[in-house]
Amino acid sequence: MFSLAPSDCRELSYVEGIMNGLKKAALWTTALALVLKVSGFIRESVVAKEFGASSETDAYFLAFGFITLVVAMISTGFNNVFLPMYVKSRVAGEDADDRNANALLNWTMVVFVGISLVGWFFADAFVPFIYGNMSADTAVLAIRMTQIFFAFMTMIALSGLLDSYLQSRRIFVPSQVSKLLATLMAALFALFFSDVWGIFSLVYGFIFGTVIGVIVQVVALVRSDYTWQLTFRMDRMFGKVFLALIIPSLLNSVVGQVNLFVNRFFASGTGDAAVTYLNNSSLIISIPNAIYATTLAAIIFTLMSEQTEDLKKFRDTVFRGMEISLVTLLPIAIGLLVVGDAIISFIYEHGKFTATDTANTHIALLWYLPIIVFQGMQLILSKSMYARGKTAVVFRISVTTIVLNFVMNWLLVDKYGYPALAISASIVSVYYFAVSMVVVYKDLGMVEFKRFARMSSRVVGPAIVMGLAIWGLKVGLGASAWTAIVQLAVLVPIGVAVYAGMLLLFYREGARRFIGLLRR
Repeated sequence: MFSLAPSDCRELSYVEGIMNGLKKAALWTTALALVLKVSGFIRESVVAKEFGASSETDAYFLAFGFITLVVAMISTGFNNVFLPMYVKSRVAGEDADDRNANALLNWTMVVFVGISLVGWFFADAFVPFIYGNMSADTAVLAIRMTQIFFAFMTMIALSGLLDSYLQSRRIFVPSQVSKLLATLMAALFALFFSDVWGIFSLVYGFIFGTVIGVIVQVVALVRSDYTWQLTFRMDRMFGKVFLALIIPSLLNSVVGQVNLFVNRFFASGTGDAAVTYLNNSSLIISIPNAIYATTLAAIIFTLMSEQTEDLKKFRDTVFRGMEISLVTLLPIAIGLLVVGDAIISFIYEHGKFTATDTANTHIALLWYLPIIVFQGMQLILSKSMYARGKTAVVFRISVTTIVLNFVMNWLLVDKYGYPALAISASIVSVYYFAVSMVVVYKDLGMVEFKRFARMSSRVVGPAIVMGLAIWGLKVGLGASAWTAIVQLAVLVPIGVAVYAGMLLLFYREGARRFIGLLRR
């Protein structure tokens, strides 16, 4: 028999407290992320019902691209640099950590005030320049909506910044609530005020929800140990390191949005509603990764940031992240291959959104499917490089995707139309993942790569069996003639059961880890 010393007991209790906190955070953020995506379904269903697929919806999605740009810059570019630096300074007990954080927040707000002014006054110049193939009706609406979005861009940026500050304190729930409010308010405003404001009701609802969400985040941050101060002075070394890292990180975050703008530039010239078809299909594709990125990946990145000095723990965390990605995302991609048409019909095919619109959206969805798997795993690889301060490496990899994406669009779009843009996006995601794999596992070692390869080979089989099972049932039972909701109610539970059973058979330890995670 042995006994723990009082100091060991306190350390064990502290570690258990941290893990319990992370478990609760994972549970709540996952639940809220699911609610967020359901609300996203509601919003898109309302948009489809009220406005269909038209020049109006194209204009909205083109204007909203500037919002996604800013959100990417903050949630990816800023967060990937700020979080590891701030966590390390807090763990080290440095006195200037909160002063640095305050100065950084204040300077960023000043920058975005300037961006808001530029966007408001010059939208009529840069929107037609970026989306040069727009129709005249689309251009008028897109410019006006872009001006309104930029008028409130500082508030939108603040929401993303507060997400990073809360995450540094292991507070994940308020940020999910904030995102939920923005999405829900957009849907509610479109539902109740579309007769008054038309497509602009979506814009006003999103802004109103964002403002309320910021209030929720501020309250949560104030209730923690953070104290805001109006200061612009930060530690010189902290500032130098941050600037050295933030530039390539921001450029990297912009790369994805540049690819998005390139895609929408080409899409805007392939006919009315092409942007809407691509947006609606990509929204479905983004759901698994959005839930994953805002919940488990956020927690995994926090752990990585804290484990950079312990290589064994860091390797294990990377492996667990890759395992969770593949176990969850691969069956979703294969399932969408079989029942994607029913999902599109269920979400969008109401009111002005017709069966023809559903078929056109489904074509794009099929070509987007590889993104689900490769983007999810690539997220873990990028996070591992960010945690180790390799922002420049990530940028050098990702910037090449702009050239690849442009060339693929240019070569394919004239021949295949708007589906070519989905094909290009999938090719880029596979390329990005492959190059990131080489860089990360060169650092972690061949043993870790073989560990990942063994795990992958044992997950692919169950996912394929699941796909064949639900495809066979769909054909054998003539399920294509059923209503969308009936198809999903019958085929999805069967697919989940088959996959779970096959995973337990072929990859028992991984299945047990995943089931244990769900139980906790």
